[in-house]
Amino acid sequence: MNLQTINDINGKAEYVLIPVQVFEALKEQIEDELAGLEAWADQEEDFVNFDPADYVENPVALARIQAQVKQIDLARHMKVTQSYISKLEHADHVSDEAMQKISAALREMRRS
Repeated sequence: MNLQTINDINGKAEYVLIPVQVFEALKEQIEDELAGLEAWADQEEDFVNFDPADYVENPVALARIQAQVKQIDLARHMKVTQSYISKLEHADHVSDEAMQKISAALREMRRS
């Protein structure tokens, strides 16, 4: 079977003309495929952005992740070791003083 194509302005095939008999034979399959594409598009609208606050309980880790800063970069900025930052992020309790220092460092890093 010889099919005719219609090209876009760049010369790429954009449409295919098929005989009506072929279309009628494939019509149900085409409709099913289009319905599947519409369902997929609807699922895309249901997408929910990942929120670290839903998964990260430690306030130091959460603040650092939301600021998009690596542990090592925060540590260097604060003149402490990366392991110290890691310990803070794994602690059951973070003192208000430590949290204030972390917050101040992250604000400074954001400005620079």
